[in-house]
Amino acid sequence: MSRGPLITGVVAALAAVAGIGWWAFGRQPSGDAAAAPVYATAERRPVVASVLATGILRLRVGAEVRVGAQLSGIVEKLNVVVGSKVRKGDVIAEIDSSGIKARLAQARAQVQVVEQEVRRAEVELRRARDMDAKRLVARSEVEDAELALDDARARLEKARRDTAVVETDLAYAVIRSPINGTVASVTTQEGETVASSFNAPTFATVIEDGALELIALVDETDIGGVSLGSPVTFTVEAYPAREYTARVERIAPKGTIISGVVNYEVMAGIDAPDESLRPDMTANVSIRSAERQALVIPDRAVLKDDSSRYVYVEQDGQAVRRDVSIGGREGGYTEIRDGLAPGDRVLTNPPG
Repeated sequence: MSRGPLITGVVAALAAVAGIGWWAFGRQPSGDAAAAPVYATAERRPVVASVLATGILRLRVGAEVRVGAQLSGIVEKLNVVVGSKVRKGDVIAEIDSSGIKARLAQARAQVQVVEQEVRRAEVELRRARDMDAKRLVARSEVEDAELALDDARARLEKARRDTAVVETDLAYAVIRSPINGTVASVTTQEGETVASSFNAPTFATVIEDGALELIALVDETDIGGVSLGSPVTFTVEAYPAREYTARVERIAPKGTIISGVVNYEVMAGIDAPDESLRPDMTANVSIRSAERQALVIPDRAVLKDDSSRYVYVEQDGQAVRRDVSIGGREGGYTEIRDGLAPGDRVLTNPPG
């Protein structure tokens, strides 16, 4: 048997198999072609309109308290440092009160002396009145005894008031926090001498807990949609993924012109502020203004290039590109302001 025809037959068979494989591979659809087009219908839905603005966190008026002393003396004890948490009534510092205590003891002793004089004057008056009833003394002696008693009682009242003043000074020797808050600064040290001749020296500055407010600058074109009680959400640069809530409490009646643009200050009270928020942080603010009807489509149907936003619209069985103007986005849907009509079907899996 000749080997030539056998080899020729094997080669022919291999070529046939290869041809069938190539034909089969060519018949397989590509990934893009295999994906069936998916359409969604543009429809009107209620959407929430929001005003976007830039804001800043700041302390409410009166939230920062400078705690000082009304007495001069040596700081005997300082109980706080920067960052200390204090409650209303907590002792921040104590001033050496040995001199005040000595004055208080002297004032109380003076009260006892004058009380004795009052008792003596009362006895003298009773004696004079008894003698006058028996007509053994002149009437003038009774009058003199009455005046002496009045004088002693007046001096007793003065001595008691002087004592109260010294007791007040003694209370001033203990410096207490007037509010609940955090110590922001400490401006004195133990052993220092403070003088309160003109201005009360500041021992510490305390910032009240939860005393932050949000101030947003809203453009004049948007201020009409903002009202008292409007819900507010905002983020800060330090925690961009965390969202905080607030509510509009005040709108400035007068605008502020910045770079030729009129803005209005909108103050919002922060709901449950925590320690992550600090004064002077910058905030990105969204103020919910109103609910309205808008034409929306799924976010994934909207594409963009260098100059415009566009969608693919079903037209005569074909996906045709159409430029659109968009509004806000919320809950996976995008508002379409121009370019589509209710009922238009848009491609939600457009080619990449």
